[in-house]
Amino acid sequence: MTDTVFNSHFRHWLRGNMSRGRLFLFGATVVVAATAAAFMLLAGPSIWIGLAVLFGYLAVILAGVMIPRLAMFAPVLCRVPNPRAEVVLTFDDGPNPESTRKVLATLNRFGAHATFFVLGSKALAAPEVLREIAAAGHEIGVHGDYHDRLLSLRHPERIASDVERAQGAVAAATGQRPRLFRPPIGHISPRTALVASRLGLTLVGWSVRARDGLARTTAAAALRRVVAGLRPGAIVLLHDASERSQREPAGVAALPAILEETRRRGLRCVSLAQALAQEPSQ
Repeated sequence: MTDTVFNSHFRHWLRGNMSRGRLFLFGATVVVAATAAAFMLLAGPSIWIGLAVLFGYLAVILAGVMIPRLAMFAPVLCRVPNPRAEVVLTFDDGPNPESTRKVLATLNRFGAHATFFVLGSKALAAPEVLREIAAAGHEIGVHGDYHDRLLSLRHPERIASDVERAQGAVAAATGQRPRLFRPPIGHISPRTALVASRLGLTLVGWSVRARDGLARTTAAAALRRVVAGLRPGAIVLLHDASERSQREPAGVAALPAILEETRRRGLRCVSLAQALAQEPSQ
């Protein structure tokens, strides 16, 4: 699907969903401004009320950074608008020569497509796996260069450099420069938003996640969490590789059962681009 079609669908979705998080932030800002004005003009409010308002405001901002679906600082795609009987499986933290290939084999067995958010450093180490992802018809986005957990707090130039390195690694392997970006941990600060706007990136979150990035998560637990959120338009967060170790995420083992359940419910697994296409995916 062309960037023009993708951006058209995304803008349409934003018109109906963009305002909630920002309205929340706007309301909190008004409260802080009113409290500050009261302190300057009146002698009434106590210092404790002022501190409570200030810490409450900081909590609102922190929630905006940590919860992508609030879309507080930037548009974030967390569900597919106007969904058909399709779900979008997404995989983070790869590629890994062993576990990513297991995921590819399972997806192929079920005739499913997915979107992979890869790390630039791992893409450079395993470019042949990236080419296999692309050759199988899956979509590739970026998840940063080396999964900097504090990336959202970095200077905008550093964030941009990190993302561009990841984009370059994918382009070198596949010839395609990704425009989809899921920030590490999903944290989206005003600085992340600024960089996404400058680079023309689409920020992608999720509506359901398996939490299989955690070492303590079992395949059964991952399956249970995903199944609970399986409905048309869902964007599912899984992992095809561990963030830093060689541990295989529980979602890899749970994937066959997840795909069986989507099939039982009459849902097709497609890439994000396929889900947003005007015509149903084949």
